[in-house]
Amino acid sequence: MQQITTIEELRVIAKKRVPRMFYDYVDSGAWTGSTYEANEADFKRIKLRQRVAVDLSNRSLATTMVGQPVSMPVALAPTGIIGMQRGDGEILVARAAAKAGIPYTLSTMSVCSIEDVAANTQKPFWFQLYVMKDRDFIGRLIDRAKKAGCSALVLTLDLQIIGQRHKDIKNGLTTPPKPTLANILNIATKPRWCLSMLRTKRRSFGNIVGHAPGANNMRSISMWIAEQFDPKLNWDDIKWIKDRWGGKLILKGILDPEDAERALQVGADAMIVSNHGGRQLDGALSSIAALPSIVRTVGGRMEIFLDGGVRSGQDVLKAVALGARAVFIGRAFLYGVQAFGGEGVTLALDIIRKELDTTMALCGCRDILHVDRTIIETRDEARELGVMDK
Repeated sequence: MQQITTIEELRVIAKKRVPRMFYDYVDSGAWTGSTYEANEADFKRIKLRQRVAVDLSNRSLATTMVGQPVSMPVALAPTGIIGMQRGDGEILVARAAAKAGIPYTLSTMSVCSIEDVAANTQKPFWFQLYVMKDRDFIGRLIDRAKKAGCSALVLTLDLQIIGQRHKDIKNGLTTPPKPTLANILNIATKPRWCLSMLRTKRRSFGNIVGHAPGANNMRSISMWIAEQFDPKLNWDDIKWIKDRWGGKLILKGILDPEDAERALQVGADAMIVSNHGGRQLDGALSSIAALPSIVRTVGGRMEIFLDGGVRSGQDVLKAVALGARAVFIGRAFLYGVQAFGGEGVTLALDIIRKELDTTMALCGCRDILHVDRTIIETRDEARELGVMDK
């Protein structure tokens, strides 16, 4: 593997190695893409305070997430169809996360099923749930996650309807790809991807096929999914899910302080400040800009995580400094799996770990548990962004 030192270098390689529709699925936002872009841009506007002549020996990045020990304040976010980015992708990612000592969250819309991932990994993973109209299917899905030993449930709240994702529409995104002339010509230029897909039998939505009524081929699966996201989802449904699950519950998709308060009231163990990677409401706040007001509202009463725009260890540190217990990364590890499979995920995590450790040290800290807002520079752009109190 060539010498790679940044997530951006992984992205460039990833773009060359997977079919256009799957790369665009990862690397694009909804509508104009303004929130997708702001997720990254707003991190860059936050400046750090450099400190010197501080004892930096015996540094530690270790912390906990919903009571579970983690080697650094990072988890792998739930993302759909990883198994179409690389053959058996979800299994490769789960193994890399376990090796790194951090949680992996399997998506409802994964290619490898809950049972597949559990049978091919040694450590418990988390499971992400979308609420469908078919509550019987959802109940059985929760039960399957419990049986597989999943140690936390991540409930996504911001996908009652699907945002306007122009690239996915234009590319005709399907799993597996439709055998159109354009797709065939594009896929023919991706030999590594083709080889990985030829080596696996997993090419559709493993958590749905054989489990949802009538969803047994590409057309019927697509129709079932399109009709199933539930616009009636409400806070009462969350109580039913919490009772059915009975374990650690994390609510994903919180951007507003009022919703943060509701998340606390329903008894969730943690929340993820997230705008779905900029793929739902375009024009919404970036996740890092939304974080401080949510921390002021519920901080200290429940764990707060952040998702969206994290492309480096510096971003992780900034989020922790502003009140996040930890962050979830999506695109950063997806570029890795697109480029090099499981080894690429390990590489992405090694890059982030190194950047986080080095940046924390240069800010004069040696324990991630002691990082707070005092490492943020308050004299310029930080105030303008609104990430610090006026």
